[in-house]
Amino acid sequence: MEDDDLQGLLHDTAEAIGGALGGLADWSLAGTRDGQYRSDLVADAAGLAVLERAGVGVLSEESGRHRPDAELVVVMDPLDGSTNASRGVPWYATSLCAVDADGPRAALVVNLVSGERYEAVRGAGATRNDVAIHPTASVSLGDSLVGLSGHAPTYLGWRQYRALGAAALDLCAVAAGILDGYLDCSWDAHGSWDYLGGMLVCREAGAVVADAQGRDLVVLDHDARRTPLAAATPELLVELVAARATFKGPT
Repeated sequence: MEDDDLQGLLHDTAEAIGGALGGLADWSLAGTRDGQYRSDLVADAAGLAVLERAGVGVLSEESGRHRPDAELVVVMDPLDGSTNASRGVPWYATSLCAVDADGPRAALVVNLVSGERYEAVRGAGATRNDVAIHPTASVSLGDSLVGLSGHAPTYLGWRQYRALGAAALDLCAVAAGILDGYLDCSWDAHGSWDYLGGMLVCREAGAVVADAQGRDLVVLDHDARRTPLAAATPELLVELVAARATFKGPT
C-alpha cells in the first residue's frame, strides 16, 4: 500500500468513527470491562469495519488483535480520552498508527471535538491540519509547561503543568509546541494504542519520545504496557527521565 493510500485509509477510519459517535446518545459506562464506555464499543466497531475491509491487521484497545499475520498493522485507540468524552471535557481523540516491519509508518490523531488532524508519515514530517508543526526549543524543566498523565507525588520543578486526560492528544501537543513536555506519572498504564500515533507525530515534528525505563515503545502485544515521556528537546527529555526516576514504585 502506498503512503497516500495508507493515509486515506486512516482518514476513512477516523471519519467512520466520528460519524458513529455523532449519533450516540448514551456515553455512559458499558458494564463490560472496567472503564469501558458505550462510546468505546461504538467507535471500535465503526473503525474496525473499515480496517477489516482493507485487509490490514489491527491492534485495538477495545477488541484486541485482528489478522495477527498481516504485514501491516493499524494500532487503534478508537476513542482516547473516553472519560473526558463521557463528562463533556473537550479533549478526546481517535488515534491510529500503521506499523510495518520497520516500525511506525503513518499516523493520524483526530481531535473529535475540534476536528484538528495531526498527521505524520515516516521520513516526511508532521502536520496539523496540513500545516507543518514543530516543538518548542525548551531545554529546561524549570522553564517548561508539562502535560501530566496521572499525578506526580511531588513538585518536580516545572514552570507549570496541565493534566488533560488523553495521551494521544497530549503527545501531539508536544509535537506542535503547545506543551513543552509530557510526563506519564502512572505505572505501566498505557498500551501502544495510547501513544504510538502521537509518538510518530512527535518524532516527525522533531520532538523526542522514550519509555521511562528505556524499553522499546513499539510493541504489538495487547497486554504490554509502557510509561511514555515526550519532550521538545533531548535536553528536556533527560530532565524528565531523571524526574520520573525519583518516583517510588507502586505499593
